[in-house]
Amino acid sequence: MAGKSEFYWRRLHSLLGVIPVGLFVVQHLIINHFATQGEEAFNKASAFMGNLPFVIFLEFAVIYIPILFHGILGIYIAFTAKNNPVKLSYFRNWMFTIQRITGVLLLAFIAWHVWDTRIQKAFFGVDVNFEMMENVLSNPVVLILYLIGILSATFHLSNGLWSFLVRWGITQSPSSQRISSWIMTGVFVVLSIIGVRAAFAFVYPELFV
Repeated sequence: MAGKSEFYWRRLHSLLGVIPVGLFVVQHLIINHFATQGEEAFNKASAFMGNLPFVIFLEFAVIYIPILFHGILGIYIAFTAKNNPVKLSYFRNWMFTIQRITGVLLLAFIAWHVWDTRIQKAFFGVDVNFEMMENVLSNPVVLILYLIGILSATFHLSNGLWSFLVRWGITQSPSSQRISSWIMTGVFVVLSIIGVRAAFAFVYPELFV
């Protein structure tokens, strides 16, 4: 990529990271958080999403294709970006680096998560419900890996939102970018709490009684 074409590809990459991928991440975390209200509440929320009309087409159009495009282009950006946090060592450069690292981690995590859930349901008839996630996360190593995946997702989204606002000319001044940094830190904390609580609810439901 070069010149204007690279500019537009990166803008599309940024846009897809927020709409629809970012919205899906928030929706997915909220649905999972129903687990804190018990098995029945989670199963009802999960079943509602799984039984939407034309759900398979919605998943490909709104989730799989945008995530695949965003991920592949993100890998290209990650391995061609010219940044050196060790040498330059300032906050935004580190955020840039962590953004790329979490992006690579997320591609692996999403592939694993899709295998654990959607593929198991489509090809092996396994129900995606509370019991399924309880079995998956009952392994302490798997739980830790899922927590890493969740925190990677919440950081990648919140920091990506900060970059999106800059790239699209919404926050241009240093003061607006500082304010945006604080807001996105709050977004990261809130979404992380939601995601971590949901993960623990599957294996330690007694904590949320």
